Amino acid sequence: MIMPHRAVHDRLLSAAEPLFPALHAALGKLGPLDLPRRDDLPFPAYLCRAIAGQQISVKAAQSIWARVEASAEGADLLDHFCPDNADTLRGCGLSGAKTRTIITIAETHRTVGLDTDALRALPIDQRTDRLTEIWGVGQWTADMMNIFYFGEDDVWPDGDVAARKTLERLTSKRRKTVRTAALFKPYRSWLAYYMWAHVDAPPDGTPT
Repeated sequence: MIMPHRAVHDRLLSAAEPLFPALHAALGKLGPLDLPRRDDLPFPAYLCRAIAGQQISVKAAQSIWARVEASAEGADLLDHFCPDNADTLRGCGLSGAKTRTIITIAETHRTVGLDTDALRALPIDQRTDRLTEIWGVGQWTADMMNIFYFGEDDVWPDGDVAARKTLERLTSKRRKTVRTAALFKPYRSWLAYYMWAHVDAPPDGTPT
């Protein structure tokens, strides 16, 4: 469960102060941040939208998703995401790989189930395993879902270049960021969010 942001901020400062003066200064300058939740959609639809928006600008992602929604012509989006409509989805601006991933997510939901409440009830590692079994859904995407959709406090997304490199610059390039981030348990998700805020680089593919 997401903690009050002031309390988390104080915990991060306390952990950083004795070891990492540059990180401590950066955290203090940013002030308390509120880790956003983006769970306004059922999870399968959110995951599809996140995949569609990865590695492109927010404006481009919004434009493509608007075309995707329009192409469904009022039908349920997850029903619309099927192999018969692959050409239509690519025509909206989705790459072949993203089209395949979105269709696979929808098919997984129809056959195996990606129920929001059931996934929320799983431990992080089991939920991650469920997600990364889906073609086209990797560790980075699973980390973003755990942080922003499921509101997990303690996920360090080491595969995120901005978070990892920023933490290195503020601590030590000779020390693995996984080890450094471990000092900030159980609030590593918040640490990552502060790193993104420090370089003004929010992660791609998380719908706003």
